[in-house]
Amino acid sequence: MDLHHLKYFVVLSEELHFGRAAQRLHMAQPPLSQRIKDLEKELGVQLFHRRRTGVELSEAGALLLEHARGVLDHVAMAQESMRRIRPGASGILQVAVPPDTNPVALSTMVSSFAASAPDVLLNLHELTTVEQVERLRDGELDVAVVRHPLSSVGFESGPLYSRALGVVLNASHPLALLDAVPLGDLAGNPLIIFPRHMAPTLYDAFLHTCRDAGYLPAAIVHARNQHFTHGLIMAGRGVHFNEEPWTPLPSGIVWRPLVGDPLAWRTSALWLKSRRSAETDAFVAAVGAGLEAGGHG
Repeated sequence: MDLHHLKYFVVLSEELHFGRAAQRLHMAQPPLSQRIKDLEKELGVQLFHRRRTGVELSEAGALLLEHARGVLDHVAMAQESMRRIRPGASGILQVAVPPDTNPVALSTMVSSFAASAPDVLLNLHELTTVEQVERLRDGELDVAVVRHPLSSVGFESGPLYSRALGVVLNASHPLALLDAVPLGDLAGNPLIIFPRHMAPTLYDAFLHTCRDAGYLPAAIVHARNQHFTHGLIMAGRGVHFNEEPWTPLPSGIVWRPLVGDPLAWRTSALWLKSRRSAETDAFVAAVGAGLEAGGHG
C-alpha cells in the first residue's frame, strides 16, 4: 500500500469533502479523486459513500482510518528519529532536478549555492516532474527544478527560464542537410520522446505543438536514457527533440535547430510556500545562475 495514498485517505476522511481535502494537500481535485479510487481498487472495498454535498466514510473506511493514523504517526516518528541522528541534519536542503539536466547548469547551481550557504548540505535527487511534485507535497523535498507546463496548484515558483529545443536526427536524413528544420517538415517521422508518466502536461503540450505545426508522428517511441535514444536515431528509428548538445554527438547523428523555436525547455524552481526559508531562497537564486550558465534565457 502506498503511504502517499494513505495520507490522502486520512485527509479526505477528516475533511469529508474532495475540494477542501485537495486544497489542504496543495493539489488539484481530480488527481486526489483518482488516488482514492486507486486505493479502493487495491483494497477491494469502497472507502467512501459519495454524496452531492461531500463524502461519508463507509464501514470499511472507518476501519481503515483506525489503522491508517497509527501507521502514518509511526512513519513520521521514524523519519524524525532518522533526521536527529543524521550528521548535519539541521543544515540539509533536499532538492531535485530533472534526469537530463544540463551538467553545466547543475554544476553551477551546486557551486553557486555552496558560495551563498556554505554551512548547508545540498542533498540532490534526480527525479521526474511527477515524482518531484509528489515529494514536494509530502514534505520530502524543499525545492524542485521543474519543467513547465505542469499543474502547480498550491506552489510558488521562481523565474521561468527558456532553452530552445532542436531536433536530433540521423546524419543521412534528408533534413540533416538544412541549417534549420521546419517542425512541419518532420511529418511522417517516428518521434522518440520521454514516457508520458514522467511529465504528462509537458508531454501533451509537445504533441499539441507538433500537431499544430503539421507534424503528426508516424509512431511514438518512448525512451528515458540518452544512449538508448541515440541508438534508436542511429538505427533510423525516429527523431528526437532536445537542447543543443553540450558535448559532440556520436558519429552518425546530428542536431539541427527548429525554425522559429516552437519547442523549448521552460524551467523554474518550485516550492511550497510553507517551506520557504533563507536556504530555499539561496537555492532559487542558484537555480537561476545555473540555468543561465546552461544557456537558458
